[in-house]
Amino acid sequence: MENHTEKILVVDDEAALRRILETRLSMIGYDVVTAADGEEALLLFSEEAPDLIVLDIMMPKYDGYYVCKEIRKKSDVPIIMLTALGDVADRIAGLELGADDYLVKPFSPKELEARIASILRRFKSTITSTLSSSGEIQVGALHINTNKRRVDRGNEQIRLTGIEFDLLQLLVNHSGKPVSRADILKAVWGITPICHSDLRIVDVHISRLRAKIEENPKQPEFIITARGTGYLFQRMAELAEPARA
Repeated sequence: MENHTEKILVVDDEAALRRILETRLSMIGYDVVTAADGEEALLLFSEEAPDLIVLDIMMPKYDGYYVCKEIRKKSDVPIIMLTALGDVADRIAGLELGADDYLVKPFSPKELEARIASILRRFKSTITSTLSSSGEIQVGALHINTNKRRVDRGNEQIRLTGIEFDLLQLLVNHSGKPVSRADILKAVWGITPICHSDLRIVDVHISRLRAKIEENPKQPEFIITARGTGYLFQRMAELAEPARA
């Protein structure tokens, strides 16, 4: 059995699915708590401080959209949404509210386990920057510290989710070079796109990232759309001066 220390909150109104996921995730070493509805999910989130949340959309009391929105007001904990909805727009809605990933029911438990492991690995890891041994990058008013995984604009700290930071760092590490949406999806999410709609995950997170780091997201200064290709970080990163005592 793997030696995981992370706690996972599984939220779904289907008792059978909760039991299956709790059993499987516990068997590979995770500490698992479960909730049957949105109200219980918010309560357990406050009490248990999980490291990752698996969150169904269609539930009684509060749906997954509401729960995701409330959690994002106070935490960047990774969220994987489960949806039985066939409409791509409905699935994207969860990402726009701050979810990191989604799976469409019915899904393979092994696929969920792989997504969980991948997201937790990225969320916990400290990535060594290829641009600066100090991990500090200054681009205009934007200050990025890859060692602390922190972003500031002027005197304001910008809260990014783990996925958002990984996405930003990927683009910064390729400054001036367009990166395709398919390559972004594979590098950041570990997913090879099967259909065109899969690439919408990238578009939604780019939109969220722009809303946080750009002065005017409709006229972005940093993250530019490379038509027919993907996205690029427009300005070459300039290394920040070392902080003085």
